Amino acid sequence: MMIAAVIFVFSIAAFLQFFVWHCRSILASSRRVELSDRVREVTGIQSPSFGAEDFRRLVQLVRLCPERGDDQGEIRAVGTYYSLLNILGHLARPTVPRVAAWAEQERENCSYFAAVALDRRISYSRDLFTQQVADRL
Repeated sequence: MMIAAVIFVFSIAAFLQFFVWHCRSILASSRRVELSDRVREVTGIQSPSFGAEDFRRLVQLVRLCPERGDDQGEIRAVGTYYSLLNILGHLARPTVPRVAAWAEQERENCSYFAAVALDRRISYSRDLFTQQVADRL
């Protein structure tokens, strides 16, 4: 029984480590993308960066756009990562401020990822609209 519990704990730890690496690689790749002005127009966010608290609103806007089909898994993974960071930041704030600051920075990266996803879906929606108009002519 004890061996099974140890194996279970190590399996969960390994999964979490892989999950965090996966999410951080998604965030790193999104940081290389330059956002169009359309995202700032749609969101009403004019500051050069997106705040950690903007994530939920950005994801709601992403869900209003037609799905591209290739980003749903990443959006779900980053959403889960964002939730874990919320918990970590809340727990670490009173005792380990450095960890809380890191979690806040990661949450801001999640918001930027959501803005990139929104930008891609806006472009996809415009392409669909252009294609439909062209098909009618």
